[in-house]
Amino acid sequence: MPINQPAAPRVSIVMPVYNVERYVAEAIDSVLAQTFHDWELLVIDDGGSDRSIDIAAEYCDPRIRIIAQRNRGLAGARNTGIAHARGDYIALLDSDDRWLPEKLALHVIHLDAAPNVDVSYSASRFIDGAGNALRQTQTPRLHDITPQLILCRNPVGNGSAAVIRRSALDLIAFVHPDEPDRTCWFDESFRQSEDIELWVRLAVQAQACFDGIAPELTEYRIVAGGLSANIARQFESWERMIAKTASYAPEFVGRHGDRARAYQLRYLARRSVQLGDGSFALSLVAQALKASVRPLVEEPRKTLVTLGAALVARLVDADRFSRLASRWTGGRAVA
Repeated sequence: MPINQPAAPRVSIVMPVYNVERYVAEAIDSVLAQTFHDWELLVIDDGGSDRSIDIAAEYCDPRIRIIAQRNRGLAGARNTGIAHARGDYIALLDSDDRWLPEKLALHVIHLDAAPNVDVSYSASRFIDGAGNALRQTQTPRLHDITPQLILCRNPVGNGSAAVIRRSALDLIAFVHPDEPDRTCWFDESFRQSEDIELWVRLAVQAQACFDGIAPELTEYRIVAGGLSANIARQFESWERMIAKTASYAPEFVGRHGDRARAYQLRYLARRSVQLGDGSFALSLVAQALKASVRPLVEEPRKTLVTLGAALVARLVDADRFSRLASRWTGGRAVA
């Protein structure tokens, strides 16, 4: 090791930054507040046009590094961060989210104590654009996680919840198809569904072990707004993920794809209800049940509530129902 080269940290935190000047200081402050101190924070400048990077540059902590790249999107920024990371564990933090102070300490304890675990994740709480707590939380299944559960229900939940063993990530690394000198872990052709695509690939190709810890350690920000067209694009991206998975695991998708599709369509129906688009939500519920009745059998209450809310949404003014739906979901439609 060169004489002046600092020792590698235990945890490398990868934070893509793109036009989030309103939130980025909160994200960085939540890292600085961690009770576990052996980390590096890689702030990836993804070519935004606001003051986000200027704000990040105001921090003088030597553990914070800013790395600039041309705009590549979230997946590309994460790849750049992982390529520069020196830690045994890779933690992902989106720059509009926050962590509770004990987040890293508890995940490091978890991963150190269970060397078979490759992805440690936690429950999350939701916050709004102003940072206020919403009523809903993400309380996923924590143990006995199978690849089919990841495909159908995505227990990790959001991109800021996971801390990943670097050695597991490297098992699924690949060369960028257009840039032979660039190593990828996330698929940069995805601008949505990049998280679930990576989780499924880790579980199916690398047989990675996923295991959760119970505390709500991530604060996942929900910003109001959206269009039904965005929901359609989200489903198209999810279908691309299914098609990619089928290319290397056709039997796996053949067994579990319809159930996964039904749950995804139900989730998107709840998002449509939140936006007040009852007709679109009803269409999505119908498509979900046509794909598979498993959500109705396995979670009848949530499925029937989604159906009922979609029916009501058709009868109420869209703006008024959007406000009602926000209270119904705590600001978030949950799968």
